[in-house]
Amino acid sequence: MQFITGGKMAEQEDDTLFIDDDDDKQPDNAHASGLPPWKIAIVDDDEDVHRSTRFALQQTTILNRPLEFIHTYSKAETRQLFPSLNDVAVILLDVVMETEHAGLELVSFIRDELRWSDTRIILRTGQPGYAPEEDAIRDFDINDYKTKSELTRKKLLTSLTAAIRSYDQIRTIDASRRGLHQIIESSASFTFDHGIQAFAAGVITQISALCGVPPEGLLCAQGESADGVHEQQFNVIASAGQYRDLMHKSITDISNPVIRDALLHVLTRREPLYQEKNMTLFFSGRGNRPLAAYIDLPFALSEINRHLLEVFCSNLGVCLDNLNLVSQLKNHAYRDQLLSLPNRLRFIEQIDTVLKEGTAAQVVALLDIDDFAEMNDVLGHHYGDLLLQSIARRLGNELGEQVFLARISGDVFGLLGPAELLQPESLRQLFAQPFPIEETQHTVTCSIGMVSLYEGSTGGADMLKDASIALKRSKSTQRGSYTVFTRQMGTEIRERATLMQHLHKAFDAERLFLMYQPQIELSTGQFTGLEALIRWRSDNGAMIPPVEFIPLAEYSGLIVSLGAWVMRTACFFMASLKKQQCAPKRMGVNVSAVQFRQDDFVATVRKALQDSGLEPACLELEITESVTMAGSALFEQRLAELKQLGVSIAIDDFGTGFSSLSYLDKLPADRLKIDRAFVTQIDSAAGPRIAELIIQLGKKLNLAVIAEGIESQKHWDYLRAAGCQEGQGYFIGMPMLENDLMQWIASRG
Repeated sequence: MQFITGGKMAEQEDDTLFIDDDDDKQPDNAHASGLPPWKIAIVDDDEDVHRSTRFALQQTTILNRPLEFIHTYSKAETRQLFPSLNDVAVILLDVVMETEHAGLELVSFIRDELRWSDTRIILRTGQPGYAPEEDAIRDFDINDYKTKSELTRKKLLTSLTAAIRSYDQIRTIDASRRGLHQIIESSASFTFDHGIQAFAAGVITQISALCGVPPEGLLCAQGESADGVHEQQFNVIASAGQYRDLMHKSITDISNPVIRDALLHVLTRREPLYQEKNMTLFFSGRGNRPLAAYIDLPFALSEINRHLLEVFCSNLGVCLDNLNLVSQLKNHAYRDQLLSLPNRLRFIEQIDTVLKEGTAAQVVALLDIDDFAEMNDVLGHHYGDLLLQSIARRLGNELGEQVFLARISGDVFGLLGPAELLQPESLRQLFAQPFPIEETQHTVTCSIGMVSLYEGSTGGADMLKDASIALKRSKSTQRGSYTVFTRQMGTEIRERATLMQHLHKAFDAERLFLMYQPQIELSTGQFTGLEALIRWRSDNGAMIPPVEFIPLAEYSGLIVSLGAWVMRTACFFMASLKKQQCAPKRMGVNVSAVQFRQDDFVATVRKALQDSGLEPACLELEITESVTMAGSALFEQRLAELKQLGVSIAIDDFGTGFSSLSYLDKLPADRLKIDRAFVTQIDSAAGPRIAELIIQLGKKLNLAVIAEGIESQKHWDYLRAAGCQEGQGYFIGMPMLENDLMQWIASRG
């Protein structure tokens, strides 16, 4: 039998399409394999070619799958239809259609624009002259080239089978590669953030994506019995598509017997089940909570997909093993184990949630148990734990579910809830009655810091920080009180933070400098010493008072580097004055408590003296009275090392602290320095009583006395008459830069 078409009659008369070289009738070997058909696109402007090709391949199966034909009749129609298609296995493409190169132009469109690299293209032509075979195969990405005259049915089938086999192999390799990559990504995507139900829903999604089917399935878990004796019940914990209404149902309540039996089969036998229209997969880790996933299938799975699913199920078994561990870790990460309350991280998350939802009139309150650390030291940590548990129970019972209760730190509770429930006085009343601890009653008070959530709040962490600022204010002013955070507090904190940043930059950019204030002997007016004073001029020329930036330097730790720089600079300047033979007896340098506690402090002093060449006797370290009382053993050791080095010690701002006289008697100090506040009292009605006492104390302890803040002749005369040996102040000489100081020294002759 011959299949002949008379297309393009004006241009060709011998355009035989098919010549049947097989007298046997094509057998009817099509069968219901359940696999999707191969998509074959026929692109030709001759209807007879379409009909003849379809007739020649009717009821044909290749690799156990039927064929599905797609027909287009022109280049334009093909360009319009093909972008909406997928999984086209083979294209039988005519070369000459609207134009003599229309087919070749479609090859470029298919490969370059559609990027169908797997699809096999068989070029067919009745006019080889328009596209010579060698040129076409060399210049275009085609897989076979046939003239229509040589395409008998058997040869067409042979070419098509070879093309489909090639396409299938390419797709199998690619599917394996993509599937394994997807398995890796799928396993990584299970973060378990929301527990077993979120995990189960993710399994449905990932299986559907892996097999290329819609997520019309449900996932089930083996539930645990309440008492550990009765038979466990299987429940649906995630569902999708048409099975959404089965969520949380018992498997035995599922009306569809196919689904019910498949799930029971898999969960009891612990093995997967593949059927013609569905599959049920089994996942199990080392624990006793297996999962089964039922998925509807519009077609039977290929072998490669089954292998991929086996790998996927194995991976998910490991993930399932980790789920319980992750849940435990999350519980530890977001929950306080002693009080079974949410912790700081969870509290911040809850504030973020409330801010996002825009819940009106919400307040964050922090409750700090007063003197809790001291109570722990005296009564023991077990007693402290019991007290915290008692407080947590009362707060939870009295405030109710509308208030979110958390443990922020050791003895600080966090509250988040409506403003009307978190009034300061009502919170303090919760502590009015004693707390029962074993057989005793314990009364405590709390300090409270509060902040109202406001529109435009940046987040939970910032809200908690604002409440902490208010709490610190309460504890620093009066324990047992409360403070409500205001914008002004925030402004002050931000200004301090900004100032601290600028201080670091100023130090790095050498914007800090030293000035020197002279000290004289009051009885003779002799120039006896200098005090090195640090100053900071900002970029805009304004002077920042030391009382503002020195505490920040101490708080941030910058004072260590800053103090070392002051020490070296002052020593080098003093050494320079001695070379010019205009130096006083000593150079005074202030030392903070933070510096003094550094292990290498004495070594820092020694190196500054060695590098500058200054004799130790020319250096006097001024240490505040509060430093002398902070850790006597350490202080005495450091002082002994410094005295052995040869430097002198002055107790600065004397009289402002509460030094023990017996302790002062033991200190290897050389000088007491009267604070300017007591010198100013000379002008007051009360008179200089404290200044006189300090002068007399210095005489009794055999210590020299120097007064600071002398700003008038009256101050000078009175202190000299009272027996104060030395003094400094604006009346004698203001703090000066090096050049100005040199002029001051020269002016004294």
